[in-house]
Amino acid sequence: MIEKQRTLKDSVKLKGVGLHTGKEVELEIEPANENFGYKFQRTDLEEQPIIEADIDLVISTERGTTLEKKGTRIYTTEHLLAALVGCQIDNALIKLNAPELPIMNGSSEMFVKAIESVGTVEQNAEREYFELDENIPWEDEEKGIEFLAIPDTNYRLTVMVDYQSPVLGTQHASMYHIGEFISEISQCRTFVFLRELEYLAKNNLIKGGDLNNAIVLVEREKIDQQELDSLAKLLGKENLKVTVDGIGVLNSTKLKFENEPARHKLLDIVGDLALLGKPIKAHILAARPGHYGNVEFTKILRGIIKKQKTKGPQVDLTKAPLYNIQDIESMLPHRFPFLMVDKVMEITDNSIIGIKNITMNEPIFTGHFPGNPVFPGVLQVEAMAQVGGIFALSQVEEPHLYSTYFMKIDNVRFKQKVIPGDTIIFELKLMSPIRRGLVQMEGKGYVNGQIVSEAEMLAQIVKDKSND
Repeated sequence: MIEKQRTLKDSVKLKGVGLHTGKEVELEIEPANENFGYKFQRTDLEEQPIIEADIDLVISTERGTTLEKKGTRIYTTEHLLAALVGCQIDNALIKLNAPELPIMNGSSEMFVKAIESVGTVEQNAEREYFELDENIPWEDEEKGIEFLAIPDTNYRLTVMVDYQSPVLGTQHASMYHIGEFISEISQCRTFVFLRELEYLAKNNLIKGGDLNNAIVLVEREKIDQQELDSLAKLLGKENLKVTVDGIGVLNSTKLKFENEPARHKLLDIVGDLALLGKPIKAHILAARPGHYGNVEFTKILRGIIKKQKTKGPQVDLTKAPLYNIQDIESMLPHRFPFLMVDKVMEITDNSIIGIKNITMNEPIFTGHFPGNPVFPGVLQVEAMAQVGGIFALSQVEEPHLYSTYFMKIDNVRFKQKVIPGDTIIFELKLMSPIRRGLVQMEGKGYVNGQIVSEAEMLAQIVKDKSND
């Protein structure tokens, strides 16, 4: 089943305070075009720079995930990104007039409610998932962090936290599919140990911290009131009444779930994995995760995506083609020795996959080169263009009445030679919508999963006057 990308129906605004900077911030989440992804925009700066939600832009994971591009930073991105993923939004522009996103109530809940208040809308482009065909493990032995991604048909998460603490020992949390995020995960708040507060305050990390936006866990039976008052003053909350009733939660805050801390760790993983840039179909298992581990594992997965791109499309050459050679001849005017496409395996709204089998019987090999047959790069580009021509003609009625003509070729590269016995798999994708008969496509040719050629091409569909 083909799934389409989604964005918000309308813009939505929120106000709050940054957890670590303590600065008030106005936030606006806007709809965005297809394939836009998630991007942040600092409207408080003169040039209003845009920072992509990209794992390669992470510069800090201390008590949150921070992005930086050309000196501009965005702090504490994970809760909003988790909300966008949980609401199955693919494209959104997040505008804010401060360096840090608002902490709200310490979870994704208020972001989710804001998105739900305007609703979502389906877009034309297909949703492209990150999927696995093998297990991907990662471990940091020194920090005791373990991650494992295994193939799955859903986005599933299993988390284990173990703080060896009398108040927070071993906890587990699970999300069986992304549809559970809103009801089971989004409202789970961030947490901190009371013993950590002094360090965080002295390092200017929780200027916006409050008992309304975090769970504070207490591990001692008795704490002197003077110590609590001193801590409240250090936090800039002199008027805050702080009480401790022994081991448990500060001010006896009621947990929303018995395992709310573990569920919040799961929420953070969803937010940090959003920096991968694709929705996920995999089961992610995490032991003792944190922002550092989340980011490092996301980098591992980004590396897998890059390898998948170089492997080319996964095509079963034994199955019946979408178009066989007779179908192709009914669409293209080319004939021997210049028909360069043997079959077409797949066509989507914005892409096509075609096949060219290279045999020693190619006429070109009589001169290119005797005793060293190499299929010319210019003919690879011609074959690629013919595949693109089939895509273009598949978009019109009575394609046999039209021809396609090259107008421009850019960024042509040849990676390795092609010889008799090779099968070239060409994959072409639209770079922009077809307008006024102009078709701009990006193409790659693969042999045995390795790129052999690539190019960007512009062509025009023209109806033959002789057939009018």
